[in-house]
Order: sequence, then structure tokens, then C-alpha cells
Amino acid sequence: MTDRRAWGELGSINPYLTLEVDNMLPLQTFEKSKLIELLKTRSLKHGDFTLASGKKSSFYIDGRLVTLSAQGANHIADGVLELLKSYPEVTAVGGLTMGADPIVGAVLAKAGAWGRDDLQGFLVRKQTKDHGMGKIVEGPLEPGMKVAILDDVATTGGSSLQAVEAVQAAGAEVSVVIVVLDRLQGAAKSFSDHGLKFHALTDLRDLGIDPPTT
Repeated sequence: MTDRRAWGELGSINPYLTLEVDNMLPLQTFEKSKLIELLKTRSLKHGDFTLASGKKSSFYIDGRLVTLSAQGANHIADGVLELLKSYPEVTAVGGLTMGADPIVGAVLAKAGAWGRDDLQGFLVRKQTKDHGMGKIVEGPLEPGMKVAILDDVATTGGSSLQAVEAVQAAGAEVSVVIVVLDRLQGAAKSFSDHGLKFHALTDLRDLGIDPPTT
């Protein structure tokens, strides 16, 4: 048991001691292996599918089965926040609804534990709202802000690029695009062609699948 008298005596010598202890953040880490296992067991489906890009596929990654789970949200947030340590200029995270929605919420909820309680969030509509203020970007996004675009699964990168376009039109600057899983079907090249930095927390090979050749 902790001797409260000992702590009191130490505090009388150094009145800032308890303040320093209280302000220490617990060590945060990204457990990639646990995220991969969740994607394998929950998100990976086999069959005949048509992707958002229009491509046909014999498998489908239903990212929301992981992003909308407590465990998945926790691991994804850790992965994104770990990557953002390399982008200290980023002050907001967001992306195209609906894929980005739970990821943005999870990252903001855990940001304080990573020492980033300054982070803001935003969401990009697929089309401009026809009522109210007629926004396409919802949230505290301001001109000049540097942001990270988030998404669950990237195939060709089209969804994230739609968000990039809306954010840039609003006067913000995209520092990086981060996705939960890269299907390795052209997204990286597409982002590079647009001058964007890109990171994926996982990719198809992590799930034991070779990327399609067409």
C-alpha cells in the first residue's frame, strides 16, 4: 500500500512532485497484430463483389465491421495517432462520410492520451447540403489548417481524393492521407500523382492475400 505520509513528506520538500506525477501520460502503442486479426476475422468476406471503384473482386473488406467496434476503434486510433507524430503540423483529421466517420470519432476520443488534445475533426459530405448553410464540409475546418484525410479501405483512392478536393476548396492543406487498409490496387500511385503523402495501417498482404494483378 502507498504510504500517504511518505508522499506528504516528499510533497513538502518538492511541492511540484505530485503535479508532475499526475501529468504523466500512460505509454500509448499501436498493436498492429491485433488490428490485423480483427480485419481477418470480422471484415474479410469472400464472394463476388463490385467495389466503389467499379472493379470486380472475389473478396471484400467490410471496414465498418471493425471501425464500428470498440476494439477496432481503439487499435485504429492508436495507429493513426502514432503516424501523426511524424506530422505535428496536422491540427485536424477528417474524411469522406461514411467510411471516415467512426475513425475520426475514435481518433479524437483518444487524442488526449497521445498528447494531442488540440486536434479537431471534420467530415466531408458526398454532395453539398441543400439546406441550412449548404456546407459540404462539416466541422471546425478553417482556411490555412493542415489536415490528415482518413478512410477505412483504399482501392484506387477515389473516396479520399474526393475529400481532398473538398478540403482544398475550403482553403485547408492536406499533409497526409491515412487509411486502415490498402487493397494495393493503385491508391498509393494515385495519391503520389496528386502530390500527397500516404500511409496505410495494414494492407492485403497482412491478411494473407496477394493483390489482384488486374
